[in-house]
Amino acid sequence: MVRLPSLLDHCTSGGCGAKIGPDELSIAIGAITDNIGAKDDNLLVGFDSSDDAAVYRIDDERCLISTVDFFPPMVADAKTFGRVAAANALSDVYAMGGKPLFALNLVCFPQSLDKSLLRDILVGGAEKCAEAGVSIAGGHSIYDKEIKYGLSVTGVAGSDKIFRNNTPRIGDKVILTKPLGVGIILAAERAGLADKSSVDEVAGSMEKLNKYAAEAMLGFDISACTDVTGFGLLVHLLEMTAGQVSVELFTDEIPFFESARGFAEEFLVTAAGQRNRNSAEDKVDVTGLSFWLQELLFDPQTSGGLLFAVRAEQADELLARIRESDSKAAIIGCVRCESYHEKRVFFE
Repeated sequence: MVRLPSLLDHCTSGGCGAKIGPDELSIAIGAITDNIGAKDDNLLVGFDSSDDAAVYRIDDERCLISTVDFFPPMVADAKTFGRVAAANALSDVYAMGGKPLFALNLVCFPQSLDKSLLRDILVGGAEKCAEAGVSIAGGHSIYDKEIKYGLSVTGVAGSDKIFRNNTPRIGDKVILTKPLGVGIILAAERAGLADKSSVDEVAGSMEKLNKYAAEAMLGFDISACTDVTGFGLLVHLLEMTAGQVSVELFTDEIPFFESARGFAEEFLVTAAGQRNRNSAEDKVDVTGLSFWLQELLFDPQTSGGLLFAVRAEQADELLARIRESDSKAAIIGCVRCESYHEKRVFFE
């Protein structure tokens, strides 16, 4: 039997698990911010927080949203990789409360590989952009030792409709729209341990656009929003608290892929998950949790769900709407005042 080419043969890490760790990244970003110069007052969101995209005011009513995201493959199939990478890049605009308008392809590809793989990656990305109603307007490509693909995305939002990731309101409920465990299952696949049904389930989740959850949120009173990617749920939650509030997590309500729990119980962990754990260790105490749950909370997600805070009395109605497209979405916590608990994230 002829073995079909696998993208995983041509990369050493993949998806959002390939991201530079939060601690190392903050050092580099700090060096940039020290040398930026005079601030442009129209730049409403930039380096001042670890937000999902830049926001630039173009007039009193409208803002441009700009983001870029790319990474090595995390799945074997080229079209699936393209779809996941596109969904992941588009997600940042949805997380900011915006509508993506157009995108530019970003491609790194080994010169020696069959260009049919590159074609399939680009076709997969184009399929997902078409579903989102987004035009691909061009791009840039280079030869590289490893495959990488993603998009630079430009979107638009009303000036009064922008979501920030660090402005949750005390008393709001916290909702997560997709299950955790993506990084652990993908690591298991690389090790030859994951069955096809588990990988297919994860691929379906990664390919799902956050467009539908974002549309369901329209008209509801959202105080903060982000998407869960390479830094894992806990680090993204810590960014959301901004040192001003705390978040109580309802551990029994957190959605996850069942096979991910099994792999975590067997101590199959990821390097990116350990980086996330190291970054958060002085801000959250997970010692009272089962090891498998700890790993799921630190697990790097590729094209993960939206994570947002909504007025408590609206949470159940909004959750019901989101579950029409994201069946595993759940209310996973509540925003508390800073003095409510000694840690910024704590557990029920």
